[in-house]
Amino acid sequence: MTIAAISGADSQNLFATPAIVADRRTDGSILVRSTTPLRPSARCIGDWLEHWARQAPGRIFLADRASVDTPWTTVTYKDALKQVRSAAAWILARGLSAERPLVILSDNSVEHALFALAAQHVGVPSAAISPAYSLMSKDFDKLKSMITLLGPGAIYVSGTKPFAAALAAIKPLHSAIIVSGSADAGNASSFRAITATLETPDVEKTFAAITPDTIAKFLFTSGSTGTPKAVINTQRMLTSSQQAKAQTWTFLEDGGEDLVILDWLPWSHTFGANHNFNLVLRNGGTLYVDGGKPAPGLFATSLANLRSVMPSVYFNVPRGFDMLIAALRGDDELRKKFFSEVKFAFYAGAALPQNLWNALEELSIKTVGRALPMVSAWGSTETSPLATDCHFQAKRSGNIGVPIPGTELKLVPSGDKLEVRVRGPNVTPGYWKAPELTAQAFDEEGFYLIGDAVTFADPDHPELGLFFDGRVAEDFKLNSGTWVSVGTLRVAGIAALAPLAQDIVVTGHGGDEVRFLVFPNFAACRAHAGLPDSADVKDVIGHDKVRAAIAQGLANLKAQSGNSSGHATRALLLAEPASVDGGEITDKGYINQRAVLTRRASAVATLDDDSSTEWIGCAA
Repeated sequence: MTIAAISGADSQNLFATPAIVADRRTDGSILVRSTTPLRPSARCIGDWLEHWARQAPGRIFLADRASVDTPWTTVTYKDALKQVRSAAAWILARGLSAERPLVILSDNSVEHALFALAAQHVGVPSAAISPAYSLMSKDFDKLKSMITLLGPGAIYVSGTKPFAAALAAIKPLHSAIIVSGSADAGNASSFRAITATLETPDVEKTFAAITPDTIAKFLFTSGSTGTPKAVINTQRMLTSSQQAKAQTWTFLEDGGEDLVILDWLPWSHTFGANHNFNLVLRNGGTLYVDGGKPAPGLFATSLANLRSVMPSVYFNVPRGFDMLIAALRGDDELRKKFFSEVKFAFYAGAALPQNLWNALEELSIKTVGRALPMVSAWGSTETSPLATDCHFQAKRSGNIGVPIPGTELKLVPSGDKLEVRVRGPNVTPGYWKAPELTAQAFDEEGFYLIGDAVTFADPDHPELGLFFDGRVAEDFKLNSGTWVSVGTLRVAGIAALAPLAQDIVVTGHGGDEVRFLVFPNFAACRAHAGLPDSADVKDVIGHDKVRAAIAQGLANLKAQSGNSSGHATRALLLAEPASVDGGEITDKGYINQRAVLTRRASAVATLDDDSSTEWIGCAA
């Protein structure tokens, strides 16, 4: 079916109709693919910038602002290309290459984007590294390992002062030129001066020599199971991914003037960079950089920006939707504008709890008389990121859609699950300077071993999509022999404990029962207990009202489940937030189950201690 959404008085067709086949093989595996051929994609992403600088030179490409009290600083496509070519001349003059790439340590900004595009314009990879490794880390160990691996020729920071400690920690490990975006660059080179570099003929010559196999960027994995790996992202990966997106989101081909995105998702991750940023660039849209994020004290900035710029498509992770829903309920004007002007909402990064899906749908119907379409997709850093796309209105949360044109999925029986593997032009050729890890990442047919499991919405109708069925390595058995589907139970648990649980880690490996480690939503817990904002976290999680609500939530989940693997008998509220250094959380707010269980072995032991009074039991 084709989904239609109402925007103002106009009805617009948004998506293509899925055309999917599933071939069952004699070895038990299933090949799932789109019957729609992938059309030719651009040679490189620089071709997109060149195209729009000619076709729509005065259109705003990028915008950011220092605070919600200042006006937006904008850059047109024409001006962006001019600055990219100038910075590219500087990059060539300094001898940067794949062996001496550009490293960017700072958050999203116009300067960040232009510098990365400049490197890619002349075949030099850029590598955006999460600012958390520079600004929140205490030991800088992961940052050091990344710098050692890359051997950068230039390192960009938005300002030298905030990054002083990180720069000092990595100084012995490289010979790169430090480039600063601040006016007071100190001993660093000024990015503003770099964009004033005189363009040379070498820029055009080098740009013309780029091929689809040229490395565009390195993106790092989370490093939750060790040192972060540098995923090679080729130009083909990025352009084929966006070509497939345009063939599934058919409204994009109608012209980019209507494509406006306000986005906070970090460019150190594939969702924000390869999916969202490249979506705008490929289709000639406008990207407003949101300086906020779904975190305490920062979401107010996102809301202020949303009041200033209403996007045509709204992107976020589940935590962001949780905070958005609370804000929309309390702001009639923003709620009406949001549901009237946003074509549809897109969630990814983690599964969206059904209670959030229901709340957004109910708010939309109440406000504008129709449900806002909610769609999703699935993939990883290694698939740039799009492997499946839910380009239809699913009946409930969790549907990750169908394979995009040009991409094949192989579903392999693994216990009582279907392990999914990916092959296509969007898949990485491997990890930088890690041939053994690269070899281990692919099967004998060249399918990437992503490590996830899926299940069909309807095995007889593959066009109805797939559901994420957890990480194969995360699932475990109870002593009864019953498998615990961690991914599914995590989402159900968050919904059952809403709004008090921000996230959940599932444990109980080798035991008789499932237990939860709970990262609390402290604001919601304080409100539920009637405590002031200044209340200490230990007083909050120990409050009788909070503990009683958690106990009742566990009981509600038990009532919904049919067996011991579908609910938890105990929960422990964690006072300490997820750790960046410990690999427990990403910039997107995604909790890594394995890293938490490893780092918090003592908390798991507390859950297993029958005499402990810290854990909360399921209400009778």
